[in-house]
Amino acid sequence: MKTWRKDQVVENFFGVEVADPYRWLEDEELDETKEWTDFQNEKTTRFLEKTGHYEDTKKSLTDLYNYAKYSTPQKKGDYYYFYKNEGLQKQPILYRSKKLKDQDLEIVIDPLEFAEDGTAAITQIAFDGDGEKLAYAISYNGSDWQEVKIKNLVTKTDYPEVLKGCKFVGIAWDSSSKGFYYNCYPFEDEELHLNQGYDNAVYWHEVGKKQNQDSLIYKDKRREYAFYPTLSHDKKTLLLSGNNGTEPKNEILFKDLSKETDFQNLITGIDAQFYYLGNDGDNYYFETDYEATNSKLICINLKNTNKDLWKVVVAESDEPIQFSKYVNKKFIVCRMKDVMSKVEVYSNEGLFLEQIKLPEFITVMDIQNDKSSSDIYIHYTSFLIPQRILKYNIDSKEYTTIFQSDISEKLKDIVVKQVWYEGNDQTKIPMFVVYNKHLDLNGENHTLLYGYGGYGISMMPTFNPANALWVLSGGVYAVANIRGGGEFGKEWHKSAILENKQVTIDDFICAAEWLIEENYTSKSKLAIMGGSNGGMLVGACVTQRPDLFGGVLCLVPVTDMLRFQKFTVGRFWVTEFGCAENSEEEFKNLYSYSPLHNVRKGVEYPPILITTADSDDRVVPLHAKKFAATLQEKNEGNNPVLLRVEKNAGHGLGKPVSKLIDYNNDLFTFLFEVLQVSRKG
Repeated sequence: MKTWRKDQVVENFFGVEVADPYRWLEDEELDETKEWTDFQNEKTTRFLEKTGHYEDTKKSLTDLYNYAKYSTPQKKGDYYYFYKNEGLQKQPILYRSKKLKDQDLEIVIDPLEFAEDGTAAITQIAFDGDGEKLAYAISYNGSDWQEVKIKNLVTKTDYPEVLKGCKFVGIAWDSSSKGFYYNCYPFEDEELHLNQGYDNAVYWHEVGKKQNQDSLIYKDKRREYAFYPTLSHDKKTLLLSGNNGTEPKNEILFKDLSKETDFQNLITGIDAQFYYLGNDGDNYYFETDYEATNSKLICINLKNTNKDLWKVVVAESDEPIQFSKYVNKKFIVCRMKDVMSKVEVYSNEGLFLEQIKLPEFITVMDIQNDKSSSDIYIHYTSFLIPQRILKYNIDSKEYTTIFQSDISEKLKDIVVKQVWYEGNDQTKIPMFVVYNKHLDLNGENHTLLYGYGGYGISMMPTFNPANALWVLSGGVYAVANIRGGGEFGKEWHKSAILENKQVTIDDFICAAEWLIEENYTSKSKLAIMGGSNGGMLVGACVTQRPDLFGGVLCLVPVTDMLRFQKFTVGRFWVTEFGCAENSEEEFKNLYSYSPLHNVRKGVEYPPILITTADSDDRVVPLHAKKFAATLQEKNEGNNPVLLRVEKNAGHGLGKPVSKLIDYNNDLFTFLFEVLQVSRKG
């Protein structure tokens, strides 16, 4: 067996010496790193292809992925615009239609024009006021970096310019449609914006001109801040929303476009988030968690922005707001009731009008409106419904199904249940459990437990063909709504960050123990899965409780909690985790659960598959590589520790369907093998 180099790299943190023997794997350009990566991929492929599951799993996944997929339609001018993927197309195509019928489709943008292998994806679109021009962002190889192009929707041709340096870009067309405001990183210094991500600024771009002719509109003195432009609904005011990465607060600046004045502070110095919804004259409406852990809607009058004069329009309730819209002087409020969506309508004055009737166990993904009518389009999904898009008229109360993807016949025997279990401190935590209604609770069912628990992101019911395959094979799929997420508002998130991050890990371990205690499964039949922040979660769980799991999927993980802030956008995560260099207390906390630093020699770890991608510029591959190398060195026994490094892919953004199938085929082939699953379907 080939042995790999170990360096004598040691760092001193407040008197504690920490070895980092595989730091050389941080250098992606090093020949030895490339050789090591190729070796790992070949080893993983050999393992998977030798199982008895590989071909059958891929065939089943291909069948389950083969359904029509749509986005929520947007009405612009005479047309409705929406994405559609026929089923197995590599990328969805942007279409338009005058009648919202499949027989009336006209291609607007086909991403395969930019990359035939499907590795280019449309990540954002923004129409001008009349629907005659479209700015759209393209990501290549899954990168968070995007290029912005502009299409004339009358001639169906692109303008010559391509805007560079964009990441999570905001685009706001002005009322003349001659151009738009947007934010980007230094576009004339490739190395600066690709490697650092500092100095984000807002520019004005006039259509047809080169990017280096753009006018600088706003640049903040704080180099790490990014400001995203939005125009008020009446196009009279430019608003900028500024934040420092993933920090759960922002500030709002505004400027009257009819006057030659500087930007003024509207909201600043407040530890809360504010989302602009719309305006009615000088009354500007925001959704915020300011003094409202579950969020509320407020009105700020631009003529007097004093905080004491802010008015509550829709008050906070026991049910957190998932998102809100301001539509034709009505507020559409999507709330979470026990981690399931419900949609309410309020008047312009905040009077409750109705709750729109929708099924239970669903997640509303999006709501769009037709400004020329009282129609709204509601897009929802669930564990058993890939998607359904309804047109609902607020005045007539009439429903019409516009698009749906229905595989109900295949899932007719599958049920969804919500259970509640206790954390270590007796906090009640919900968990969704999906399984065949004829399941025998004999403690021997292969079970996959998923978790995330970070950044206030809620894990709500969604459809995934790979998870459907799992339950159709006789398995149990569970999603634990652990603390650190946003399922019960701001406090649910804040109770499990920084020095309390171990709470997230404990909550997930308690979910695993509950599934075993209730005879859904056993230790040898239980697998856990998580990605990104969730990859850190499962990495910490497997190093703390290696005895508890029969298999682990550790996907695009953060594992080096002492150095994450040194790479790409890692510095933005300090508000979630802390920083080992800040203080001895923060170091000790991070060191106590850092997956990389808690791998112990002589421990038999369960079978584990770790994944990353060569173009991941969010969670860089070094985390997965160093974790895999350390586990392979110290693991006692013969359980496989495998690494999968995907080529021409990123953190998951815009991944083509073919790559999704291949990716999930590897994940679930691995699980079927290590959990010794006898496939039932």
